[in-house]
Amino acid sequence: MRVNGLDVHVQRLGHHDEAPRPVVVLIHGLLIDSLASYYFSLAPQLAEEGLDVVMYDLRGHGRTSRPPTGYRMEDFVRDLDALLDTLAVDRPVHLVGNSFGGAVAYAMAAAHPERVASVIAIEAEPPARTWAETMSEGLVGEGGGLVVQEVTQWLRENPGRRNERPFRAAGRVLDETALAQELPLSALLDEDLSAIRCPVFAIFGGASYLSAQTGMLEASLADCRTVVLPDRGHSVLVEATKDTYALVRDWLLGQKTQEAQRTQGTQGAHALREAR
Repeated sequence: MRVNGLDVHVQRLGHHDEAPRPVVVLIHGLLIDSLASYYFSLAPQLAEEGLDVVMYDLRGHGRTSRPPTGYRMEDFVRDLDALLDTLAVDRPVHLVGNSFGGAVAYAMAAAHPERVASVIAIEAEPPARTWAETMSEGLVGEGGGLVVQEVTQWLRENPGRRNERPFRAAGRVLDETALAQELPLSALLDEDLSAIRCPVFAIFGGASYLSAQTGMLEASLADCRTVVLPDRGHSVLVEATKDTYALVRDWLLGQKTQEAQRTQGTQGAHALREAR
């Protein structure tokens, strides 16, 4: 689809015009990731649960265009906002973001609160000051950044053509774009996260340093639930797919029930006013 000047690769499951369903947008991680990580994990089952599931490759990733510049967080948010317009989605959506995708989800919720019903952040950090520092260390630090070093080490320990492909794709993004330089310069959220007003469900691996955020998120956000999966690392979507799916499904179906109740209540109140 042509979105915000890009050719964006989109996959949609469970969409039926005659029966509007809650829209769930799945946002993947950075560099070695694409919408395929959801296509082979959460997406098909969520569609079977009666949800309208949208997946897309972020700019520079997968089959989406790879422009040389335009890789600040606000660019990713503009892409998502334009994608919803292109898909003619006119009601609030649920955003599920893995790793960097979770940061995009948080930023979208802050920039366009009217478009976001809830955020599910899987091993993700809101794009505030500490996030920017992490991005800088990971992408432009000594030796190419910690992220590049960790990916290289993982591939050495897990050889094979299947594992090499995402790393080659990540290398093309880093070589052909300004992502590493621009992303740490993104506009950031205030530390109190007051711009995020929708319900948030954050899932962490217990062995990941990001799990230390639980107290901060619960204290900063008005409506936040956190879950930590013991003995799991950053890649909980891969390491604990079934557990992650069950948590995401239950949250989304719970939100679906609450939305239906609110709609019925609004309709009932309207009918009562009409009767009077």
